[in-house]
Amino acid sequence: MKLKSLLIAATALTMSVPAAFAEDMTIVSWGGAYSDSQNNAYHKPYMAMHPDVNIINDESSNEAVAKLRAMNEAGNVTWDVVDVVASDAIRLCDEGLAVEIDPDKDLAPAPDGTPASEDFGDLLVSECFIPQIVYSTTFGYRTDKVGDEPPTDICAVFDTEKYPGKRSLEKRPINNVEWALLCDGVAKEDIYDVLSTPEGVDQALAKLDTIKDDVIWWSAGAETPQLLADGEVVMGSTYNGRLFSVIEEQDQPVAMLWDAQVFDLDGWIIPAGLPEDRLKAAMDYIYFATDTQRLADQAKYISYGPARKSSAPLVGKHADLGIEMAPHMPTDPNNAKNTFLYNYEWWADNRDDLDAKFQAWLTQ
Repeated sequence: MKLKSLLIAATALTMSVPAAFAEDMTIVSWGGAYSDSQNNAYHKPYMAMHPDVNIINDESSNEAVAKLRAMNEAGNVTWDVVDVVASDAIRLCDEGLAVEIDPDKDLAPAPDGTPASEDFGDLLVSECFIPQIVYSTTFGYRTDKVGDEPPTDICAVFDTEKYPGKRSLEKRPINNVEWALLCDGVAKEDIYDVLSTPEGVDQALAKLDTIKDDVIWWSAGAETPQLLADGEVVMGSTYNGRLFSVIEEQDQPVAMLWDAQVFDLDGWIIPAGLPEDRLKAAMDYIYFATDTQRLADQAKYISYGPARKSSAPLVGKHADLGIEMAPHMPTDPNNAKNTFLYNYEWWADNRDDLDAKFQAWLTQ
């Protein structure tokens, strides 16, 4: 009898293991202050409402396209929801690696009943992409290392005579080639036409050559804030929310250079190929995490503008610092006097080719 009881207990335990694992939800993002903001605004409230769900944070978004391609090839998709930039969402959608979304069926309406498609508006740049935030890639600089004339123009990055010292730039062509052409005299509206030619790419890389010896290349968004805090660079590019953190939360001698900030969108995709139960759970999470209040709540923790129109009036003060967040948003009129609009479709079409050229240039 005792042996029979043990066998029943062992069988029950074995059967319970898959069920426990089935409740895990792997959500992929970028790490640092950004993932913290998602954890506070989305993950914790969702798990409080769904005690049977355990959200696992994965910080692999910078490798999302390559990893999702590999998972699809292997027939083993281990991610449930993935945070990507808009151009990557377009690529993943075009390749059939992301699930198409019907905004008015799959996403919450605004509090006044406005359909999600109208509330998100033009930010719905792909059938598979659920916008979350408007952010920018811009520069921070050490206020104690720029003399009596702090930089106000993006081309200060290329002026090593007036602003000597190391710069940090992302180890990929996006944004760098646009800034290089702007500072080589190409009109803003002509940037992508010029980049569409081999000569234009060569021109951008030649401009970057002028500062190549002064550059520390970064791959993770947290690197530039740390390099600035440590005084290892005089200026460097990263996401505006990362700079907000080092300036306002860490009180470092760093300031923003908003000129020619590159606006971009970040949001969710759901990988194609999920089993029905995991797909249903992912869709439920997305419905919750992209409603009006949740997107406004994220702005309590990081200075990224919510993607819904109905969320903007709800943006208030920082949860810990108590400062008004609206003036720290990249979309604030004082910060958006000269912006550069990122061309999602161009990068979706040209990313792989230009990545290869850029990486080859780095090794020269």
